[in-house]
Amino acid sequence: MKILGISAYYHDSAAALVVDGNIVAASQEERFSRKKHDHRFPINAVKYCLNEAGIDSSKLDYVAFYDKPFLKFERLLETYLTYAPIGIQSFIKAMPLWIKEKLWMKELIKNEIGFEGKVLFPEHHESHAASAFFASPFQDAAFLTIDGVGEWTTTSYGTGEGNKINLIADIKFPHSIGLLYSAFTYYTGFKVNSGEYKVMGLAPYGEPKYVDTILNELMDLKEDGSFKLNMKYFNFAAGLTMTNGKFHKLFGREPRQPEGKLTQMDMDLARSVQDVTDEVMLRLARHIKKETNKDYLCLAGGVALNCVANGKVLRENIFKDIWIQPAAGDAGGALGAALFTWYQYLNNERIADNKNDFQNGSYLGPEYSNEEIKNFLEKRKFPYKEINEEELIRKSADLIAEENVIGWFQGRMEFGPRALGNRSIIGDARSTKMQSIMNLKIKYRESFRPFAPSVLEEKVSNYFEIDRPSPYMLLVADVKNERQKRMSDEEDKLFGIDKLNIVRSDIPAITHIDYSARIQTVSKETNPLYHKLISEFDKKYGCGVIINTSFNVRGEPIVRSPLEAYTCFMRTEMDYLVLGNFLLDKKEQPELKEDKDWRKEFELD
Repeated sequence: MKILGISAYYHDSAAALVVDGNIVAASQEERFSRKKHDHRFPINAVKYCLNEAGIDSSKLDYVAFYDKPFLKFERLLETYLTYAPIGIQSFIKAMPLWIKEKLWMKELIKNEIGFEGKVLFPEHHESHAASAFFASPFQDAAFLTIDGVGEWTTTSYGTGEGNKINLIADIKFPHSIGLLYSAFTYYTGFKVNSGEYKVMGLAPYGEPKYVDTILNELMDLKEDGSFKLNMKYFNFAAGLTMTNGKFHKLFGREPRQPEGKLTQMDMDLARSVQDVTDEVMLRLARHIKKETNKDYLCLAGGVALNCVANGKVLRENIFKDIWIQPAAGDAGGALGAALFTWYQYLNNERIADNKNDFQNGSYLGPEYSNEEIKNFLEKRKFPYKEINEEELIRKSADLIAEENVIGWFQGRMEFGPRALGNRSIIGDARSTKMQSIMNLKIKYRESFRPFAPSVLEEKVSNYFEIDRPSPYMLLVADVKNERQKRMSDEEDKLFGIDKLNIVRSDIPAITHIDYSARIQTVSKETNPLYHKLISEFDKKYGCGVIINTSFNVRGEPIVRSPLEAYTCFMRTEMDYLVLGNFLLDKKEQPELKEDKDWRKEFELD
């Protein structure tokens, strides 16, 4: 039984293939189109999924789309009517695509992929819930889905038992914690639907000065976590921006211009909306526990990528454990739609062991063999050294210890927004200068952005205040107290971004300003090669932690192919590139020439 799941037309479109209940392949369209957060129909991701299974679309039994277009259209029409005439500009901009394409999704899918069978349309938050529960390790759990908006729903909770999910309650548009967070993303000068991570990273530099303003003016938050936004301050329901003049007057200024100077106020705003989000999540979690009495909680939706809030929910011990879908945003909706079809619609049995999830480490994307990589390098005459696995691990560990920055390209590409050791840029977490080097010379991004650690799963408690795996980099925890370096009186007097370069622990490159880290635990079961690398580094240099950041530069998606990896390596100040069993030294490479044939070759890869 072959089921293809598709998400498209909002942001992060994706495809996922489930065969007899097993997740065979999944990828975002952006990795193929090279357009970050690509929202278009994921034709390339679909082709990849079918190719991975060795089939064409005629062999598919079902296709499932991640939401109900007619319901979404109804919400748009009702919203525009409610806010008329001010919504007319936004209405005129949105309608052509709906009339031309989005309302005819069934026909569009059939035409795009040549499929003649049955197309199913679970609701948006059903797809999120299915991606959270059915991929989780739990046989019986509660779920919470929380994002900007689906059709009408912005937040929902319910229970998952065996092969069924049951929705208990929801909050509807325009009341949305995801859209509140996006409003502050916009107001602090970052891009909505992609800059929310930056707000989260900026928050520890600020003080929670505006929490009361948010809770008194912008939203009415109840004890059970339910809330209403005061829509007089927001423009997203009808306009083309997130906030309006009343919002700007409330906070005493216009939105920060993109790329404009970051002020202490921006940091305080980021901290305030983060603290409010934490509180909403905690109240929702407590209410869900009270209502369902389940031991476990599964999370999905874009807000579930907020690893700071996730970490707080975990530390409160409201549930025995939580599991977060690695592709928690709209990309994961494709996977959820396919799993929903297999379990709920077709009523297939599901047996989970409360320990191992069904996500396969989220290594669900394309893979390139050593033979393919060698052909690529030979064809373009790029200098390389071919070495066996043992030497590769040993040499890479030494290069990290010498404070080199390495592009690490191995195995199957990750599904979701995080690189998890297969499409990663890695470095020495002990280095005091590595955060600055990686941000400014490799990633070409804002200096305040923190980096995540990859840590041996079996040693995570030696370094961080956490007692369980965090394989998908979706939980924040503090660096162990005994590893922390306290600030001097002089340093303590500094404000905001001035605190950036203060050494805070014996693994400073991954220790954020508030002594926290966004942790990825590495298991020898799901990624044996990456585990071997960190183990070798630990054995030789006494540190079971390295830096892991995604293999891309700012504004571009994570690399997929050897050519994309090489291009990124050459365009940045990375020192070495590891492609499979091949080691490339930057000093030996010819000057990168991107002539008119480059794009053609790029497409062939």
